Amino acid sequence: MNDVEEAITRVHRDEWARVVAALTRRFGDLDIAEEAAAEAFATAVERWPAGGVPPNPGAWLTTTANRKAIDRIRRENKRDDKHKEAQLLYDDPPEPVGAIDDDRLRLIFTCCHPALAMQTRLALTLRMVGGLTVPEIARAFLMTETALERRITRAKAKIKAAGIPYRVPSAEDLPARVSGVLAVLYLMFNEGYLATGPDTDPLRHDLTAEAIRLTRLIRALLPDDGEVAGLLALMLLIEARRTARVSATGELIPLTEQDRGAWDAELVAEGHRLVRERLAAAAAGVAPGRYQILAAINAVHTDARDIRDTDWSQIVALYDQLVRLDPSPIVALNRAIAIAELDGPQVALTTVDRLAEALAGYHAYHATRADLLRRLGQSQQARAAYDRAIELAGNTGETAYLTRRRDQLH
Repeated sequence: MNDVEEAITRVHRDEWARVVAALTRRFGDLDIAEEAAAEAFATAVERWPAGGVPPNPGAWLTTTANRKAIDRIRRENKRDDKHKEAQLLYDDPPEPVGAIDDDRLRLIFTCCHPALAMQTRLALTLRMVGGLTVPEIARAFLMTETALERRITRAKAKIKAAGIPYRVPSAEDLPARVSGVLAVLYLMFNEGYLATGPDTDPLRHDLTAEAIRLTRLIRALLPDDGEVAGLLALMLLIEARRTARVSATGELIPLTEQDRGAWDAELVAEGHRLVRERLAAAAAGVAPGRYQILAAINAVHTDARDIRDTDWSQIVALYDQLVRLDPSPIVALNRAIAIAELDGPQVALTTVDRLAEALAGYHAYHATRADLLRRLGQSQQARAAYDRAIELAGNTGETAYLTRRRDQLH
C-alpha cells in the first residue's frame, strides 16, 4: 500500500463518522448523509493519488460530501425552486440541540431510538457511527450480509418516516434510551479490541478510543448511572492491556502470557477507582448490572501482578452473578474458562461440550475447547478443534496465535 492509499484508509477510519454526522445534522436524512459521504470518499480515491492529500482531509471530505448531497437533492426534486436551492447552498446548519455538542453522540441517539428493535439499533449505529462494514457487523451478529443490509435499509427508512430528531434526548428521556447506546458502544469497542476483518490490524485503536470517548460523554450526561460507569471501567481496564496484546510478529498474546509491566497503569488505576465506586453502591443495596460485573471481573484480572496471583474463585463467583443476569452461551463459555483454572480442564470441558450446538459457528468456542483438550493431552482432538477455530477466526493476530499452538501439538 502506497502513502496516499494509507492516508485514505486512515482518513476513512478517522473521519467517516464525523462526515456522516455533519451531513445528518445539515440534511436530516441518514440515506443522503451516508451516500454523499461514500461518494466523497470515492472522489478522494480518484483525485488524491494525482493531486495529493489535502492539508485538512476531513474538511475537504465534508465540503465534497455536502456538494454531493445538494446535487442529489436537486436531482430528486427536479423543480425550479430557487428559494429552496439558495437555502441548501447558503444556510448554516441548525444549532446543535442537547446537553453535549457532539455530532457523533447525537447520531448515536438518533440511531438508537426506541422505535427501532434493539438489534436494528445496534446494526444501524455500528454502520453509521462506528464506520464498520456490513461484513464486520454481520459477523458480530452471526447473520448473513443480505439480511443485515435489509435491516439497515428498513431502519433508515423508519427514521425518515417517523421524523426521529437528530439530537441528544432531554434529561428525562435519557435513562430509557441509554441501554441501547451502551450496547452499541460495547460492540464498537469489541470490534476494536478484536477486529474481525481478515484485512485489518488485529487491534483497531481508532474504534476503542472512540468508544471510550463517547462513553465518557455519556457519563458526563448521566454521572449517577451505574452501568455507564461500569462500561467505562470495563473499557479502560481492557484498553490498559492493549500494548501488551500483540507480539512484534503480529501474533495475539493471551492474558496468561502478557507482560503485565507493559499495561497502562493510569488506565488501570482509573478503571479500579470506578469499580470501587460501584462496589460501594452495591454494598448500599444497589444491584450491579452486566457491565459493572464484567468490569469487576477485569479488575480482579488487572489486580494480579502475576497470572499465578489471580483470584479465580472471585472471578467464578462474579461469573455466577453474571449468568443470573445474562444466561447466554458466551457468558457460560467465559465462566468455563475460569472454572478450568479453579477446578481443572476436565470439569471445564464438560461444561464447554454442552455449548456445542449453541456456539458451533463461534471461533472462541473451538479455541477454548482446543486449549482444554491440549491441557488434557488429547492432541488429536485438540488439533481438530484448533483447525475449526482457525477456519472461523477473522482476526489475523488470533489466527497466527492459534496456528502456532496447533503446530506445537505432539
